[in-house]
Amino acid sequence: MSRRLGLGAFAAGLLAAVVSALVRATTPLSDFDVPNADLLLSTGLSAAAVALVAYGVYRFLAAFLVARIADRRRAHDVRNVLRLGVGGVALVGVLGAFTEQWLGVLVSFGVIGFAVTFALQQPILSFIGWFYILVSRPYAVGDRVNIGSVSGDVAEVGFLVTTLWETGGPLASNQPTGRTVTVPNSLVLSSEVVNYGALFDRVWTEVPVQVSYETDLPFVRQLLLEVADEALGDDMDAAMKRYRDRLAESPLDLDVADGPTVNVAQEESWVVFRLRVLVPPTRAQRVKNRLYERILDRLGDHPDRVSFPVSRNR
Repeated sequence: MSRRLGLGAFAAGLLAAVVSALVRATTPLSDFDVPNADLLLSTGLSAAAVALVAYGVYRFLAAFLVARIADRRRAHDVRNVLRLGVGGVALVGVLGAFTEQWLGVLVSFGVIGFAVTFALQQPILSFIGWFYILVSRPYAVGDRVNIGSVSGDVAEVGFLVTTLWETGGPLASNQPTGRTVTVPNSLVLSSEVVNYGALFDRVWTEVPVQVSYETDLPFVRQLLLEVADEALGDDMDAAMKRYRDRLAESPLDLDVADGPTVNVAQEESWVVFRLRVLVPPTRAQRVKNRLYERILDRLGDHPDRVSFPVSRNR
């Protein structure tokens, strides 16, 4: 569909160019000395021809290049670059058709560009930020990120703003809120950017469980590891392998656990076990909910060995 639409626009543009040339060829040169219907018709057809051909080229390239890119993130970037490049050429072409001064249009762009630089600093910085995002890839479409004070899943990276589907915030706990947030691309040049999936496709998360001092602590620790293994099993094993492979490619020298781990912390009136597991960034809360259900169910089966804190300090 996209390719047929592009070819149709390209053909319409060529037809407009031919008609414009015929109008000029059949109109005496002296008639072009003053504005008239023939001059306006020829100029309008030339501008329309440039716009239609440019649109046809864009649609054809989008269908030929973007449709063949399996990675949706890379396809999004290529589509934006095509829009920018073809749109810029089309703008120069349309203005040149109206003024018939192609070199003058380019020079004017340079002068005007120098003048508006001072008036449009923020948009220009955002455009530079977009180019930085395109080249350095601090994040891409589909990543869960924190940009400044905003957290969300990247839905679109435009020339000036990045659109996030918000997560967390005042409405939800690390889950989508249903709201969208637009963030200026210039923030990547001046603020910290946290990407939950930059290292690889998993992040570490902790599931805290509080028990009393009277609890059989070694028993609870072993139970948490068993629940994690039952719930995540092969998926986490495969993730750990990818994690080690990714670390082996980096200059980092880290000690990586073989599987889920449990950290223990002493509080005033209870003991906190923190089950540490690898989860997909966008499904962390879902995995934690599943683990909590299994953990509480298993702990409830052993009231003789497990008790929960009842202090008012909780």
